[in-house]
Amino acid sequence: MTGTVLWEPPAGVRETSRIGRYMSWLGRGGDDYAALWQWSVDDLPGFWQSIWDYFDVQAAQKPTAVISEKSMPGAKWFPGATLNYAEHVLRAPGLGEDEPVVIAYSQSRDRKQLTVRELREEVRKVRAGLKERGVGEGDRVAAYAPNIPETYVLMLATASLGAIFSSCAPEFGVRSVIDRWQQIEPKVLVAVDGYRYGDKAIDRREEVAAIVEALPSIEHVVTIGYLHGGGDFADLYKDEPMAYAHVPFDHPLYVLYSSGTTGLPKPIVHGHGGILLEHLKMLALHHDLGPGDRFFWFTTTGWMMWNFLVSAPAVGAAIVLFDGNPAYPDMSALWDLVDEAGITYFGTSAPYIMACRKAGLTPRKRLKGIGSTGAPLPPEGFDWVYEAVGSELQLQSLSGGTDVCTGFVGAVPLLPVVEGKIACRALGSKVEAYDPSGHPVIGELGELVITAPMPSMPVGFWNDPDGKRYREAYFDYFPGVWRHGDWITIGADGSCVITGRSDATLNRGGVRLGTAEFYSVVESLPEIADSVVVHLEQEGNPNGELLLFVVLAEGFTLDDDLRKRIGGELRAALSPRHVPDEIFAVRAVPRTLSSKKLEVPVKRILTGTPVESAAAAGALANPSSLLEFEKLFRERG
Repeated sequence: MTGTVLWEPPAGVRETSRIGRYMSWLGRGGDDYAALWQWSVDDLPGFWQSIWDYFDVQAAQKPTAVISEKSMPGAKWFPGATLNYAEHVLRAPGLGEDEPVVIAYSQSRDRKQLTVRELREEVRKVRAGLKERGVGEGDRVAAYAPNIPETYVLMLATASLGAIFSSCAPEFGVRSVIDRWQQIEPKVLVAVDGYRYGDKAIDRREEVAAIVEALPSIEHVVTIGYLHGGGDFADLYKDEPMAYAHVPFDHPLYVLYSSGTTGLPKPIVHGHGGILLEHLKMLALHHDLGPGDRFFWFTTTGWMMWNFLVSAPAVGAAIVLFDGNPAYPDMSALWDLVDEAGITYFGTSAPYIMACRKAGLTPRKRLKGIGSTGAPLPPEGFDWVYEAVGSELQLQSLSGGTDVCTGFVGAVPLLPVVEGKIACRALGSKVEAYDPSGHPVIGELGELVITAPMPSMPVGFWNDPDGKRYREAYFDYFPGVWRHGDWITIGADGSCVITGRSDATLNRGGVRLGTAEFYSVVESLPEIADSVVVHLEQEGNPNGELLLFVVLAEGFTLDDDLRKRIGGELRAALSPRHVPDEIFAVRAVPRTLSSKKLEVPVKRILTGTPVESAAAAGALANPSSLLEFEKLFRERG
């Protein structure tokens, strides 16, 4: 394996890790990870049946097969089975009734904690309250609420009834929320009155009123008095014995949404069984979580990592929730939680790790693992973790998406951590790199595709009865194969490097350049706080035009010297082709609500598309940032 090895699996990892014990149980104790992965994608029925059996998945009605149809789209998993996701989460195997399972921190109120017994009681009572309001199988329950225990309880209570959950973080604007929920027509809305972000109080009562006004399907509104106190969430508490609706394996559990930057967000429907099996596999075997762990991921309820985080009690791990500004009162805020909450696994995003590095933090924490996703983590991000946080922990860089509500490439306790690389493809995830003609390649840049079905692929899109929108989203480019929209290089050893979105490719003279490595170089400069790069095709010019936009750190200006330095760094670190034709200073880089950079809308605006058509304002964290690019387009003529 080429590259600098930053961490090696400890001696005895096969005996101490959950994946090692799983392999012994499986009778494949002599296999290495590569052989296990190959078996898991070659023998889908054998592998997924083993996950079902190993984690003791309970079905009221037994399945008649593991998979009855292997085509994509349309694969049918565990036909005939009936089960319930919430029932498996609330089993919390290995945790005692009076052990903490939810520990919640907030900048709006004091710390809250729920034991296993208390969580079950909360879900039981809220389930009864929803039922009293007429919620049953297939009805939609919406939460305009942050990452707090009430949102989690509501999701589990909704799932226990066979109803369908959907959440939007309260920082989402009215238009963004309506664009999502008008598609699914919720019956019940549970909403906060506001929240604190650091030292700022943000009132959301007017937004809630506007959302209710725009969605005539809403029959009941329940308020959490999160900012002002009061509220009527406690009115949901009713007294009725706990029960679970045992629903088909692919019965809708929740609806997640694409970022919706170029039209209505895609309403992605996930099923009870697919999410349960995928999260059992990923959380236990890849992240090595179980009883004794406290699992944290910095996320909001508008990002699929929230859905991933809150499945952890199903493998016996407690979860740590946080709501607020991660940089308040300073960048150490989240790291301080490690000691305060006893976090064993700390999950975050690559931009957060890079921001900590830039701020010169040295948190020095005892952790078994750090997870990074949301964007490719550059080599210097890996180095910072091992230099500034700890040398004994395993850094797990992973990538996946809202579409599958998991990571399909990531890490595993059996493999070393190599600087700048994602260690492996996840079990049961047949990820390959395709060249333009649709042939798999190794050691070369290619389109990230998935060539065998996964149980957590969407049940479908909401209100897409013939599956047309679903097929167009993933399966039209390479028929029968899932095209994800990322560039990936898969090494002969199975390691992976993702270099950005394939729809944002920089293609100069026929050479494809990923954006991730570009940002890694530019943003390592102390003068640069953020950046976005786009490539514009030009008739008669095979190289086209490469434009770089930088957000300057406080106190710096973009002069000729800095422009030369940026070009020189890119030339030395990458290639002469990476040197931009022009560099501009902007106030902000456009980002989605989940903080992803938006290269494609910038490119559209710079080629003449009106701002309102280039991106949906409600999908952006900072919609006004697009106006600078429109102004630049006009100025350039």
